[in-house]
Amino acid sequence: MASLSQLKFAMATSIFLSAFIFALFVFAIVYFLQLDIFTGLLITIAGSVLFILFQYAIGPVIVAATTRLHYLKPGENPWLEDTVKELTDKTMLPMPRLAIVPSNTPNAFTFGRTTRSATLAVHEGLLRQLNQNEIRGVIAHELGHIKHKDYVVMTVLSTLPLIAYMIAQVALRAGMVSGGRRNKDNSGVALLAIGAISFAVYFITFLIVMRLSRLREHYADAFSAYVTNSPRSLSSALAKITYGLSISPKAPEGARAFYIEDPGIAKKEIEQIMAKKNQYDLDQDGVLDERELHLAMEKESKSAWVQMNSLFNTHPATFKRILLLKEIEQEINIGQYSSDTMYRHV
Repeated sequence: MASLSQLKFAMATSIFLSAFIFALFVFAIVYFLQLDIFTGLLITIAGSVLFILFQYAIGPVIVAATTRLHYLKPGENPWLEDTVKELTDKTMLPMPRLAIVPSNTPNAFTFGRTTRSATLAVHEGLLRQLNQNEIRGVIAHELGHIKHKDYVVMTVLSTLPLIAYMIAQVALRAGMVSGGRRNKDNSGVALLAIGAISFAVYFITFLIVMRLSRLREHYADAFSAYVTNSPRSLSSALAKITYGLSISPKAPEGARAFYIEDPGIAKKEIEQIMAKKNQYDLDQDGVLDERELHLAMEKESKSAWVQMNSLFNTHPATFKRILLLKEIEQEINIGQYSSDTMYRHV
């Protein structure tokens, strides 16, 4: 049985492991550059702390810039403002800043540095393609991220793998060039070693960040089900969002881990199902109805290949999220779902 403390523990361990691995990574670079131990330790500690602070400060700015969002003025979208206000009052959360993203894809996300400075952004496509109950479910999900403060951790950790990957690319290319010149100081060997270590750090920190990203989505789903008392609304929203993202011409690249659903994963899920459409079209009418689509998603999510690939995904498979919401709905129907058991099925 999961609890909120387990999510907090997962966030704390993710920060510790990522910071520790990144510190070892910086120290390894210092070692291969042949600096003395004291200088190496100082650079390692200072570099790690400064990087985390820098990412914490600039992360929200990057998210806002890459998504081209528009912050709403009071009264610009009364229904959205009233709905968010109702749900924040119910969950005793401060009112986040509201923003609209000029995109036809159905999606939403939350980002920021603190609970009081958080931004809740929704795509124009979400407001057009979902009904009001489904939008409420999505908004409650995003408020779950604010309640859990997991978006702050993701802001800090999300670029660690990218930094390691960039250093690996630079070091390996420089090492191959230096090695080709046959330098006597073995600088080429040192650069190649730094590149190899960088790739290892990239891979490990990437897996750590992705695991936390998937876990936090399940917790936010459970929070939404409890707040709205309507797991089916979010379940229906997730199905529509996944399908809507799968047919969008281009998946947005920025802030993918922050969305309620990753556009890239949605495309892959639907493409895998449509490749076997004849197998899943039980009534052979040429169209996959809701029941057939759910059965197809369930079967695909159980394949060994999908489960292996899920280690590299920002979000859990849509069907697994829908299944969790169905389990919660059964508890609500018999009156056994409460704040104490909110995360039992995560």
